[in-house]
Amino acid sequence: MTARAVSGAVLIGGIVCAVAACGTATSTSSEAETAPGHARGDWQEPSSYTYTLRSSEGERSLLGTFRISVLDGKVVRAVGLDDSARSTVESAPDAVPTLGELLAELEQARRDDADTAEAGYAADGHPVRIVLDWEENAVDDEARYDITAYEPANAKSTGSTGDTTARRGT
Repeated sequence: MTARAVSGAVLIGGIVCAVAACGTATSTSSEAETAPGHARGDWQEPSSYTYTLRSSEGERSLLGTFRISVLDGKVVRAVGLDDSARSTVESAPDAVPTLGELLAELEQARRDDADTAEAGYAADGHPVRIVLDWEENAVDDEARYDITAYEPANAKSTGSTGDTTARRGT
């Protein structure tokens, strides 16, 4: 075989291997999607903000869509936007989490080697999706949290809404 033929075969073999590897890349539970230019650790949870949480999958006590207000790091208002969420707000208002609590659940799932512990992040670094599955073959141990309408409180805001619906810590 000539040198040219050998180098051609090596080049073709390298291309085939590279193409094959592209199709087999998998995500591990410790990897997370991040917005371009943002590492998942860049975002610091502000002390006050509002967000909408849609919690689905599994048979967890936290199911439904909620509008949540956080003041000084604590949920001070939670409004259920559907029947399931309204039931949770009425029966277990302490089950409604801050974003920090959701991220802590994600990190705990990673420490516990959950089969799935993934998150997606917005351009500013706050989480927009968290997907958990502790055991792949178990039924109803999954959780999916979709976070929308995130608004950090501005410096002028007092955080008071005048509505005392589902206040925690009071």
